[in-house]
Amino acid sequence: MNIDSIQNGIVIDHIKAGQAMQIYDFLELGLLDCPVAIIKNAASTKMGRKDIIKIDSELKIDLNALGYIDPEITINIIRDGVRVKKYHPELPELITNIIRCKNPRCITSIEQELPHVFKLIDRARDEYRCVYCESKAGI
Repeated sequence: MNIDSIQNGIVIDHIKAGQAMQIYDFLELGLLDCPVAIIKNAASTKMGRKDIIKIDSELKIDLNALGYIDPEITINIIRDGVRVKKYHPELPELITNIIRCKNPRCITSIEQELPHVFKLIDRARDEYRCVYCESKAGI
């Protein structure tokens, strides 16, 4: 299989096999007007199998939210066909609408239009709590 290289954009690599579509949906890549390649179950010496997403456009979003979805991923920024930056996203201090509060008494259960916002409480244990009711996030 041959997937062309990109000139300016983002390559999200080392995604756990089978999770590329979750990231695709989260980033709303289906709404983009540029080429997007999803490579599923690619062979990997480090992981066995992995997914890769190539986006042939620069996105103006905080990719650190991907650190919550899959902390092992690698984000590569490509400009003029050359990788100019490579990093692993850190857990963000706040995450919005990635997970939903499961507390039935939380205001987000009643006020449907409120965003589900969670704050990082303990980075070592990847622990988030709802900003409205303080309930612990369930992964």
